[in-house]
Amino acid sequence: MSHVPHELHEEFPDAADALHALKTTNTHFTRLADDYHAVNREIHRVETQVAPASDEALEELKKKRLHLKDEIAAMLAAA
Repeated sequence: MSHVPHELHEEFPDAADALHALKTTNTHFTRLADDYHAVNREIHRVETQVAPASDEALEELKKKRLHLKDEIAAMLAAA
Protein backbone atom coordinates (compact mmCIF):
# COMPACT_ATOMS: atom_id res chain seq x y z
CA MET A 1 0.00 0.00 0.00
CA SER A 2 1.19 3.51 -0.69
CA HIS A 3 2.06 5.93 2.08
CA VAL A 4 -0.97 6.85 4.16
CA PRO A 5 -0.70 10.44 5.45
CA HIS A 6 -1.72 11.42 8.98
CA GLU A 7 -0.37 8.32 10.70
CA LEU A 8 -0.07 8.79 14.47
CA HIS A 9 3.73 8.75 14.46
CA GLU A 10 3.60 11.65 11.97
CA GLU A 11 0.93 13.54 13.89
CA PHE A 12 2.88 13.21 17.16
CA PRO A 13 6.54 12.93 16.07
CA ASP A 14 7.91 13.82 19.51
CA ALA A 15 5.74 11.26 21.29
CA ALA A 16 6.99 8.02 19.74
CA ASP A 17 7.97 6.51 23.10
CA ALA A 18 4.71 7.56 24.75
CA LEU A 19 2.68 6.20 21.83
CA HIS A 20 4.41 2.85 22.12
CA ALA A 21 4.09 2.74 25.91
CA LEU A 22 0.39 3.58 25.86
CA LYS A 23 -0.31 1.06 23.07
CA THR A 24 1.29 -1.71 25.12
CA THR A 25 -0.16 -0.82 28.52
CA ASN A 26 -3.53 0.88 28.01
CA THR A 27 -6.33 -1.03 26.28
CA HIS A 28 -8.47 2.10 25.85
CA PHE A 29 -5.59 3.87 24.10
CA THR A 30 -4.99 0.81 21.93
CA ARG A 31 -8.64 0.86 20.84
CA LEU A 32 -8.46 4.58 20.07
CA ALA A 33 -5.27 4.11 18.06
CA ASP A 34 -6.77 1.17 16.16
CA ASP A 35 -9.94 3.17 15.42
CA TYR A 36 -7.82 6.13 14.31
CA HIS A 37 -5.80 3.95 11.93
CA ALA A 38 -8.94 2.37 10.46
CA VAL A 39 -10.63 5.74 9.87
CA ASN A 40 -7.42 7.25 8.53
CA ARG A 41 -6.97 4.43 6.03
CA GLU A 42 -10.60 4.73 4.91
CA ILE A 43 -10.12 8.47 4.34
CA HIS A 44 -7.00 7.71 2.31
CA ARG A 45 -8.93 5.16 0.23
CA VAL A 46 -11.65 7.72 -0.50
CA GLU A 47 -9.22 10.52 -1.26
CA THR A 48 -7.24 8.31 -3.67
CA GLN A 49 -10.51 7.18 -5.29
CA VAL A 50 -10.01 3.54 -4.33
CA ALA A 51 -13.31 3.56 -2.42
CA PRO A 52 -16.33 5.65 -3.36
CA ALA A 53 -17.92 8.03 -0.85
CA SER A 54 -19.97 11.19 -0.94
CA ASP A 55 -18.45 14.49 0.13
CA GLU A 56 -20.64 14.35 3.24
CA ALA A 57 -19.40 10.87 4.14
CA LEU A 58 -15.79 11.97 3.69
CA GLU A 59 -16.36 14.99 5.93
CA GLU A 60 -17.88 12.75 8.63
CA LEU A 61 -14.85 10.47 8.45
CA LYS A 62 -12.55 13.46 8.81
CA LYS A 63 -14.52 14.69 11.83
CA LYS A 64 -14.28 11.25 13.40
CA ARG A 65 -10.51 11.17 12.77
CA LEU A 66 -10.12 14.61 14.35
CA HIS A 67 -12.15 13.56 17.41
CA LEU A 68 -10.01 10.43 17.83
CA LYS A 69 -6.84 12.49 17.39
CA ASP A 70 -8.03 14.91 20.08
CA GLU A 71 -8.66 12.03 22.49
CA ILE A 72 -5.25 10.55 21.73
CA ALA A 73 -3.57 13.94 22.23
CA ALA A 74 -5.27 14.32 25.60
CA MET A 75 -4.06 10.90 26.70
CA LEU A 76 -0.53 11.67 25.53
CA ALA A 77 -0.57 14.97 27.42
CA ALA A 78 -1.64 13.17 30.60
CA ALA A 79 1.02 10.46 30.24
